[in-house]
Amino acid sequence: MDNIYLYMIIALALLAVADLVVGVSNDAVNFLNSAIGSKAISFRTIMIVASVGVAVGAVFSSGMMEVARKGIFNPSEFMFNEIMIIFMAVMITDILLLDFFNTIGMPTSTTVSIVFELLGAAVAMALIKIGHDGGDFSDVINYINTSKASQIIFGILLSVVVAFSIGALVQWVSRLLLSYNFEKKAAWVGALFGGVALTAITYFIFMKGLKGTSYAKQSFDILNGGTMKDFLEAQVLPIVLVSSVFWSLLSYAIIAFLKTNIYKLIIIIGTFALALAFAGNDLVNFIGVPVAAFNAFTEWTASGVSATSFPMDVLAEKVPTNNWLLFGAGMIMVLTLWFSTKAKGVVKTSLDLSSQSETKERFQPNFLSRGFVRSAMGMSQMSSYILPESWQAKIEKQFEAPVIKLSRDKVHELPSFDLVRAAVNLMVAAVLISIATSYKLPLSTTYVTFMVAMGTSLADRAWGAESAVYRVAGVLNVIGGWFFTAFSAFAAAALVAYLLNLNLPIMFPLLLVVAFALLIRNYISHNKKSKEVKAEDSLVRAESSSVQGVIHESANNIANVVKRTNRIYSNSIVGLARQDLALLKKSKKQVLKLADEVDDLRDNVFYFIKNLDESSVGASDFYINILGYLQDMTQSLEYISKISYKHVNNNHKKLKFSQIKELKEIDDKLENLFEDTRVAFNSESFEQIGAILDERTEVYKLVKEKIKKQVARTRTEESSPKNTTLYFSVLLETKDLIKAAMNLLEEYHNSFDSSVEPATITVVDEIIESSEPSKPEEPSEPSEQE
Repeated sequence: MDNIYLYMIIALALLAVADLVVGVSNDAVNFLNSAIGSKAISFRTIMIVASVGVAVGAVFSSGMMEVARKGIFNPSEFMFNEIMIIFMAVMITDILLLDFFNTIGMPTSTTVSIVFELLGAAVAMALIKIGHDGGDFSDVINYINTSKASQIIFGILLSVVVAFSIGALVQWVSRLLLSYNFEKKAAWVGALFGGVALTAITYFIFMKGLKGTSYAKQSFDILNGGTMKDFLEAQVLPIVLVSSVFWSLLSYAIIAFLKTNIYKLIIIIGTFALALAFAGNDLVNFIGVPVAAFNAFTEWTASGVSATSFPMDVLAEKVPTNNWLLFGAGMIMVLTLWFSTKAKGVVKTSLDLSSQSETKERFQPNFLSRGFVRSAMGMSQMSSYILPESWQAKIEKQFEAPVIKLSRDKVHELPSFDLVRAAVNLMVAAVLISIATSYKLPLSTTYVTFMVAMGTSLADRAWGAESAVYRVAGVLNVIGGWFFTAFSAFAAAALVAYLLNLNLPIMFPLLLVVAFALLIRNYISHNKKSKEVKAEDSLVRAESSSVQGVIHESANNIANVVKRTNRIYSNSIVGLARQDLALLKKSKKQVLKLADEVDDLRDNVFYFIKNLDESSVGASDFYINILGYLQDMTQSLEYISKISYKHVNNNHKKLKFSQIKELKEIDDKLENLFEDTRVAFNSESFEQIGAILDERTEVYKLVKEKIKKQVARTRTEESSPKNTTLYFSVLLETKDLIKAAMNLLEEYHNSFDSSVEPATITVVDEIIESSEPSKPEEPSEPSEQE
């Protein structure tokens, strides 16, 4: 039985490595956000600066390991076997929780997760002990450091509000003083801003980055034997004043004589500072628990006492962490920073929500976001009545964003925000975290950096009428995720601790296998999604300014749509024939993805038309028509896949063999038609389109014939209303699908060959307008859980 604790130590070491990876993926947003968003320096330079900060911070983090040992619970109240269960439960829960947030691209707090996991596991073990000893529920307070947990909850609420408010205020004042033409301001203006920003950041490096390290405990003669940390906390005003003067003069020299952009320097130093503080103080969140477990294990093995009788008083003592261990952890963090695609996904969420330009909105508006936006608009109108018009005009002028020529450079390659906002983000985050650290208030760096970025976005008018409800909804989603982190971390860790306590030899390997299996599954799923985003089938925006240019640029899009349409339609028919719910569900997802991509192209029409010169306006008509036909095709596919899935999911009768055979016959014809179309567009052999258009009459006649057959069957032999409705719906929607595809081809055919007069699709219209049963409405049924 004693050997199991050795295996647990090995498992905790492996979990520590995995936790480092998922932890850095989550927290990279804290220090990469401003530099990447502003594009002040190259991505490679950003990563090098951040990597150096992380590596240095990791080596300096030794003193912070005490949090995992005694910060949340009283170790003397637990025996060695109980402590090992607590630590194992914490690590299993932490790695799964953080990986979940990384997979969905949402930033959360590693500090809050580890604290509430320790709290949840410790409470579970305390209740088990109390129940075993016949104690009272109120005895839990003897085991848990309740004041610390209360402080952290209060810190969460306070940091969210304060960081957002201060970020918005400082950004508003900064923009009012500097405007968007900040680079044309006098040198002393930039020097003054640089002095304030660099003072805040450098003080942050000493106050937060070095806090808890051995260097902070070095004696300082000025304080007659006091430490450097005491000096930093006691002499705040003199340090700030001297630093401000020094950095302001240096900034002036850099601007006036070296002709260097001071804002870029602020961003570089700020990125280094936040990376240093992150690694120096948050490393405990990833390896603090395994290190504490290893210390407990070495003490227990040396004691010779049984695991159930060895108290954990030793964890209350200070134990320095091996520097080589810290260095190794730092290297893992640096490698993760460079290679983690999930880190980039978490950073993207923050940048999308704070972007000055239009982005693809990830979040849907809700009643709360709409309410906040309406309230903000009301307050804005009230302020317009209070301030004189001359003041309002001056303020508006300072907030007037420069007009950026939307050339053929891709819109998404523009920076998310300018250098002033990036510098304010770093400066305000550094000040707030430094203040909280000096007052020993628990604070999450993730919460502060994220909310500051959101506050500056609001003040900078990045959340305009076009995007406000989406951005606010996104912020509310992220904040809701933070509270979910606390609740789920507590509950999940408590549950895992309870399961481990039931039967440690069985539950320990079982839960470990489950944890790693989920990690591998999430990794494979994330890679699959990443590949899908980069897949060759993805649609790309047109950027040409002539009809012929758009024809050639869009050819690949049309080939991809036709290829995917063919696959989705065939899967729907096969799924109906086999009653294959999984295949039909897959078709639904595929058509939704295709519809989203077509919608993205339509959303880009504004920028496409902006790019056109006067002589090329005709390209806009062609492009808009093409997108309209693509949308018609996806709508038909969406309807077919939806009703097919619903029919099978509701366990209605299968289609008759004759119906399936007829649908398969149509599918075969369409497959040939779509394949010929795909080949023509892939090879850009547009002269072949005329021959493909000649085939349409045969396909339409086939569909018309099947509709007539079903009408006859319905009158004589058909007994299932559901089958009849489904079959007619599929046939009529197939006809609409073919019509949209043929209209698309006709548009290309007429536009490519300028000698051909614009024509109407007489054959199509003749068949469509012939008297046929109208499309039946989908029967009203209770919505099912999917």
